Amino acid sequence: MYTIIEHEKFQHKAEQIWTTEERLEFLSYLSQNPLSGDVIPHADGMRKIRWQANGKGKRGGVRIIYFNLLEDGVIVALDIYAKNVKENLSNQDIKQLKGEKNG
Repeated sequence: MYTIIEHEKFQHKAEQIWTTEERLEFLSYLSQNPLSGDVIPHADGMRKIRWQANGKGKRGGVRIIYFNLLEDGVIVALDIYAKNVKENLSNQDIKQLKGEKNG
C-alpha cells in the first residue's frame, strides 16, 4: 500500500464532488492499485482514472489525474473533475498540471 498525497486543488474539488466516505474509498483503492489509471500521452507519466460519483457509475462519474512516485512509496492526486464538465484534457490543461506536478 502506498501513501497518497492530495494536492490542494484535488482536495478542494473532491470536497465538492464526493462525500468523505466516497473520497476515502477511492483513495484506498488507488493506494492498492497505483497503476490502474491510463497513462496520459505527453504528460510526464501522469495517469487518468475513471471513477463513479454519486451513483452515476464510471461513465457518468469523475476523472482523477495523479502520478506515482512508487520508488518513494507515494502517489500524488493532482486534480479531479466531473466527466460532464470535461471529457479529455487539453494541451493547456496538461501543461498546467505538469507545472503543478513539478512545482
